[in-house]
Amino acid sequence: MFQKLNELNLKKLFLILSITILIFSCKQITYFDIPPITKEASGQNGMVVTAHPLASTIGNDILKQGGNAIDAAIAVHFALAVCYPIAGNIGGGGFMMIHSADGKTECLDYRETAPLKSTTDMYLNEDKTVKKNASTLGALSCGVPGSVDGMWQAHQKYGKLEWEKLLAPAIKLAEYGILLTSREVNALTNAQEELLEINGKSNPYYIENWKSSNTLTQSDLALTLKQISEKGRDGFYKGWVADSIVSTMHRHDGIISLQDLNDYRAKWRKPLIKRIGDYTIYCPPPPSSGGVALIQLLEILRQSNLDSLPYHSTAYIHLVAEAERRVYADRAEHLGDPDFYKIPIDSLIDSSYLASRMSNFNPLMATPSDSISSGVFEESDQTTHFNVIDAEGNAVSVTTTLNGAYGSKLVVRGAGFLLNNEMDDFSIKPGVPNLYGLVGSEANKIEPKKRMLSSMTPTIILKGNKCYALVGTPGGSTIITSVLQTILNLTQEGFTPQESVNSGRFHHQWRPDTIFFESGTFNEEVIDSLKKMGHGIAYYGAIGRVELIEIVDGLMYGAADPRGDDCAMGY
Repeated sequence: MFQKLNELNLKKLFLILSITILIFSCKQITYFDIPPITKEASGQNGMVVTAHPLASTIGNDILKQGGNAIDAAIAVHFALAVCYPIAGNIGGGGFMMIHSADGKTECLDYRETAPLKSTTDMYLNEDKTVKKNASTLGALSCGVPGSVDGMWQAHQKYGKLEWEKLLAPAIKLAEYGILLTSREVNALTNAQEELLEINGKSNPYYIENWKSSNTLTQSDLALTLKQISEKGRDGFYKGWVADSIVSTMHRHDGIISLQDLNDYRAKWRKPLIKRIGDYTIYCPPPPSSGGVALIQLLEILRQSNLDSLPYHSTAYIHLVAEAERRVYADRAEHLGDPDFYKIPIDSLIDSSYLASRMSNFNPLMATPSDSISSGVFEESDQTTHFNVIDAEGNAVSVTTTLNGAYGSKLVVRGAGFLLNNEMDDFSIKPGVPNLYGLVGSEANKIEPKKRMLSSMTPTIILKGNKCYALVGTPGGSTIITSVLQTILNLTQEGFTPQESVNSGRFHHQWRPDTIFFESGTFNEEVIDSLKKMGHGIAYYGAIGRVELIEIVDGLMYGAADPRGDDCAMGY
């Protein structure tokens, strides 16, 4: 009798275990399929807008589990490293703007730094010409990564849920694999030649034909994420993951050392603030150029009465382009890492100075860029952006990047993640344009431990004393102008969030002396008029991929950019 009873109990136990394993397995692959991509969403308890529907799903789930906006942002950041490898990362860096429920706003700078062995002329030949691709491809182009330390510091200061819980979804994605969208398949196909050349076939991003095999599994990355989950920042900057980074450097003639990794620390910085009417705009300070440039542009356009001009008319575009021309000239000369170079921020954003910058503005003719220099004082296209807000009023706006598409294209062997090519964001030689056509000078020269200049512009807007909007975008040099135009669309033109994001964009960055337009989105008669005024004209397929959240009367409205697989989710 006892034998039969034991056999029965064993069968029951086996059945229970089988069901448990099945349920657990199903939970493990919750994120395998791509959820529906929703461009518009609304909610009262939380909102997440990211570049990928899997990341948006994960961020939204964290909010539903009781996490705050910072928790959700951390989970999204790690998820993007798995499902959006073209820009999402643990091998790069970025900026996080945080507005907490108690009304405090601050900026976390987790921008990469130059390795200790860096030199000012490291990308120049003996004859002072620039070495081809040295700052954009391979190990020598990599800055010391900041993403993991940034997320760790954000969690230490603001996190509510356990650290391990925030990494668990990303680990599952990496272990069990994800289906790729058609855009991601095309991007990986286009990058295959360089990924193969640098890493050989032993990397997770190499498949002979991505179009016939669109599932990406990253078992090495899963191990790395588990190590970070278990040991926090030390799971990346020390131990076997750090050893893997350094051995990869040695194998490919790179210069990042264990000391570089051990020494790296993200920095909390005071954000820049601009008040215009009912709105208070918070944006990142240097080494982001975005905040300074955005404030300059908003003040110039306020002084110049842009709001009196018809939207996207010849006069409207001419005025904005001329303001951008002057602001980008200032960017090239004066902006860099404030820990290494004294930046005249107060002078750059002074209203009298900005009025003087437009003193030679001609409403009928373009001002040649050769005649525009920076002001004188006495004293990045593959990035990704996401926004999160929770029911308590905590809000996070994050822009993070590897710089170019898939960064340096170098995969850390055994650890399964891509490293950035952010060293190209330094001024490798005065007057020589970087990957995005931007030029620089002494302020942004290469120095050990220095942070390279960035265009990232994650922005938080308050109306009265309440959080009103979160906005940001990828796009290299076009980030600043895309954020500017989205803010103008929302606050000045009265567009809905989705209309503000969808509207066509244009861009001027001083050099080259050209206005860049999104193809097929502007009136050709207006463009012809601009040509007659002396403007150079060129076309982009798309400019930026803006993510926007607006909060009105307690209701959150998310708008994801139709230019990508971007997705808004709320509840």
